[in-house]
Amino acid sequence: MSPRRSYDQYCSAARALDTVGDRWTLLIVRELLAGPRRYTDLHADLPGVSTDVLASRLKDMERDGLTTRRRLPPPGAAYVYELTERGRGLLPVLEALGAWGAGELGERRPTDAVRAHWFALPLLRALREAGVREGLVEVRLEEGDCHLYVGADSGPVYGEGPAPEEPDARLVLDAGTCAAVSRGELGLCDAVRDGRVEVSGDGTAAKTLREG
Repeated sequence: MSPRRSYDQYCSAARALDTVGDRWTLLIVRELLAGPRRYTDLHADLPGVSTDVLASRLKDMERDGLTTRRRLPPPGAAYVYELTERGRGLLPVLEALGAWGAGELGERRPTDAVRAHWFALPLLRALREAGVREGLVEVRLEEGDCHLYVGADSGPVYGEGPAPEEPDARLVLDAGTCAAVSRGELGLCDAVRDGRVEVSGDGTAAKTLREG
């Protein structure tokens, strides 16, 4: 476990950065907002992080009360990491950081990795801006599927793969449209009206998007 480093400044922002300012920490939080994850899953979805750095960050985050580690019961018998309530409290921080950085997203570079669930937080923001307040929304992209829990007060914020049950809305869109929505260049309801997002489902979320 690495020794705690501090800015030694009596300032709440500095104190926060003492805990989450290290490289990879907030991206680990992003991954764990999907719920408990195994170390191997985290490593696979954080391309570029070394095994030593990931292990060190996870230990630091557990020490700082952001995550816990537990063993799954048989037949799983694997260890998983999950956010504590304090760790989940970083959701609005990540959402604000993503909104602030949306203009920096630009076009995808040849060296950029991408995962479908990395669009989850920008899409959650776009859904709220479109008037969707709650519900399970499935998103189908060329890169894969993910599902979003709009308005969730606890538990996972999103998940990888198809929705675990019939969603309130199902969205089908291409990566270019998703990126434009993520950058704030295109509203979700506008994209639906323009035919760039296909909406299906009978839930309130689907109706809101079709009528918006």
